Amino acid sequence: MKKTYLYIFCLSLLTLGSCSLETEPLTQLTDTNFYKNTDDAYAALVGCYDGMQVATGASGMGVPVITEIMSDDCFGGTGNSDGYNYAAIDEFDITRSPADVDMLNTNWIAYYKALYRCNVFLSKMDQIEWGGNTTLRNTYESETRFIRAYLYFEMVRLWGNIPLVTVPTTENVPQATPEEVYKVIAEDLVFAANNLPTAAYNSVESGRITKWAAKSLLGRVYLYYTGYYGKSDLAGVVTKAQALTHLEDVIASSGHGLLDDFATLWPAASVDDYAGEDNKEIVFSIKYTYTSDYNGNTDGNHWLLMFGMREYSSYPYGRGWGVTVNSKLYDAYSDNDTRRLSTIIGINEENIAFDKINNQREYTGYYNKKYAPMVDENGVDMPLNMGSQFWDISQYQDYVVIRYADVLLMAAELGSGSAQAYFDQVRQRAYKSAFTSLPVNMDNIMNERHLEFALEGIRYYDLLRQGITKASSTIAETTTLLNGGTPATKTITAANVQKTNGLIQIPNTQITLSNGVIKQNAGW
Repeated sequence: MKKTYLYIFCLSLLTLGSCSLETEPLTQLTDTNFYKNTDDAYAALVGCYDGMQVATGASGMGVPVITEIMSDDCFGGTGNSDGYNYAAIDEFDITRSPADVDMLNTNWIAYYKALYRCNVFLSKMDQIEWGGNTTLRNTYESETRFIRAYLYFEMVRLWGNIPLVTVPTTENVPQATPEEVYKVIAEDLVFAANNLPTAAYNSVESGRITKWAAKSLLGRVYLYYTGYYGKSDLAGVVTKAQALTHLEDVIASSGHGLLDDFATLWPAASVDDYAGEDNKEIVFSIKYTYTSDYNGNTDGNHWLLMFGMREYSSYPYGRGWGVTVNSKLYDAYSDNDTRRLSTIIGINEENIAFDKINNQREYTGYYNKKYAPMVDENGVDMPLNMGSQFWDISQYQDYVVIRYADVLLMAAELGSGSAQAYFDQVRQRAYKSAFTSLPVNMDNIMNERHLEFALEGIRYYDLLRQGITKASSTIAETTTLLNGGTPATKTITAANVQKTNGLIQIPNTQITLSNGVIKQNAGW
């Protein structure tokens, strides 16, 4: 049964319509008669969580799907008669779908709406009567700043050059330099890491951001920024030693740990043995529920369906829209690595009578098991089983952003004195009795990260932070796939990846609304 402890609802006093920063009141409340007491503060905080949830789960093209398609692990796939927007992303080539100049416009708007909520709330902190409870104020401010940092981190990795807005404004804001954006991200996360309660993760209300999440995300941001941009520290705010100290603190004090069985992290891989959405390995996740409808409730995971088998269900796997997994990923696992069967649905390997090949583009015989829609034993879509009327928009699997395994491998990569032990912990779980030790070095760590976090929205950025040359050569390939059952050549060129610097298209609408203040990314 799905449990929701921190109820997410849509409370937005003001909404950001686009990069033109148009605003309109959505309720009778305004910023002059709201933000008065701690009840108002809690409602505003939940509104910030809701904004993050919508931006990452219910608006536009789901970022976890996009980044997997841009990596070497997935193809755009989808239906054989569908448009080619996912192919354009997959091949870093807008000529594959020239009319799609606004592919991520809905995402862009949702991100800035969420940021606006955070910025308004942060600007009202001094206005709220906290009753002398400094701890509560610091906690709420920390959670909000974490959310803002997370949103900006997602955006700056996608688009690279974005308007940086840290206060409510209606100005036509130009694009900031990445360093300026990362400086705000780093400062927000350092504040959250220093001011959130020190108690173990399981003493915090489920769904709430913890000190340990802030410290872990800080490690991820440090590694990406210094790798992708070739810098020695995080925007002058966080050094390598400081980033490692934060991660070591998570390992020593958070209460997080690895589950014994990798499969139990994922509902479709373990079914009755699933460890649940609040298990000890989950450091930070974005929560979804099954109550979405078409009347404004958008708290479901709308992107999950993209990973489902094309229009076909086979217990426990549910139907979906058919983003396919590259067979090279299946082959990358050794036979004694338990993660393979927990990560990938193999049509032939699992004797699934899939009969929709003629409806599927870029068929490989493999789909994402970690994030798969599910059906019950009677073939009923799980959202319908739970009481929803809408199977498509009410998928409810949470998105796990950071796992404890990632903390261990990041600390190993940053040169912890316990690097070998951390590295071995992750591999011992994967290989069990077949485990053999490997030395800790960059190649082995990156390979382990690939196998451990495949299809979780991490691989693409791990490639980019190794350099655009490494990323482009890894992603590039020419292969034969089935389009509607007919063999067809699929080509992704390193040149296309390189000319975009791995960034995605900025929506043309946003460039138009800015009167040309915002400039398009190279290659798009």
